[in-house]
Amino acid sequence: MPDRGRGGPPESLELRRLRARIDALDKQIVALLNERADLALEVGRIKADLGRRVVRDAAREREILVRIAMANDGPMPQADLLALYRRLFAATRALESADRARREPGDA
Repeated sequence: MPDRGRGGPPESLELRRLRARIDALDKQIVALLNERADLALEVGRIKADLGRRVVRDAAREREILVRIAMANDGPMPQADLLALYRRLFAATRALESADRARREPGDA
């Protein structure tokens, strides 16, 4: 069994299997995050078309955080999960702002 260049003992079959599952989940998570970002961009476009100038919807973000907190059965610590979502909100707000700037160059 290869040690993957880490200088430690060789990996067990079980360790490789678990890491392969993590790698597969990471790929799914990236795809889901990008799908979520695409949907957030669509929402942002609709909000802009409706004349909503503000990108951030604090009430909506709070609703999502409550739902996420209620859905969390662990072992991910609640504070860490909520911090990840807050960062996700910031990233999608930045995407939405950039999209609006591209769509309305005279107003940015």
